[in-house]
Amino acid sequence: MENKILATVNGKEITEKDIDESISRFPADRQQYISSKEGRQQLLEQIISFELIYNEAKDTGLENDDEYKYQAEAMRREILTQLAIKKVLSEVKVTDDEVKNYYEANKEAFAAPKQVHAKHILVDTEEKALEIKKEIEGGKGFEEAAKEYSSCPSKEQGGDLGSFSKGQMVPEFEEVAFSQEIGSVSAPVKTQFGFHLIKVEDKNESGPKSFEEVKESILNKLVQERQNMKYMQHTENLKTKYTVEIK
Repeated sequence: MENKILATVNGKEITEKDIDESISRFPADRQQYISSKEGRQQLLEQIISFELIYNEAKDTGLENDDEYKYQAEAMRREILTQLAIKKVLSEVKVTDDEVKNYYEANKEAFAAPKQVHAKHILVDTEEKALEIKKEIEGGKGFEEAAKEYSSCPSKEQGGDLGSFSKGQMVPEFEEVAFSQEIGSVSAPVKTQFGFHLIKVEDKNESGPKSFEEVKESILNKLVQERQNMKYMQHTENLKTKYTVEIK
């Protein structure tokens, strides 16, 4: 693919690749605009401006300025330090067998919480809730009743709240939802929001997640732990090589 030259500043070529590399350094939410025709043109103008100022700085001897020398040295030290750390940490390896063994030894730590999938109808009074429950027992669909009577925005989905675990709903609601039989409609349940009729659609018992579900997170955890240990061991070893005085 041709790397088209877009401009030259004092002999320095600015190319399509330069623009693409600059775009990649922007936050993801801004890249879409910057990648547009107008955005790329603005970015090219900015790069040209920076190149002009860079040339002026060189020609006016700014490289001899003490502030420049101080910042250049600080940046050099930072880059060298980060490269050295990267090299040390790159020596850390975690095998697939080690990840699998960690999973087998710590399955209980990866247990998925018990969940309930429920629908509800929310009204202002217990009397109204009892009337609606009687209609449902008489053959009216729960979802139809939710759309007709419920004051909760979930009415648009037939009262469906999706799946939730303990701690996500108010205690009074949860107590009934987690103890109720699948498919049954509860008596009116009073909460701070009003009176609910609850229908449980399904329940997922707690249990360990599969190895494939957690493999990546275990790998990351083990790598991070070993990198931290490697870093500390390496710096301790360096203390025997270089003089350290803490005052």
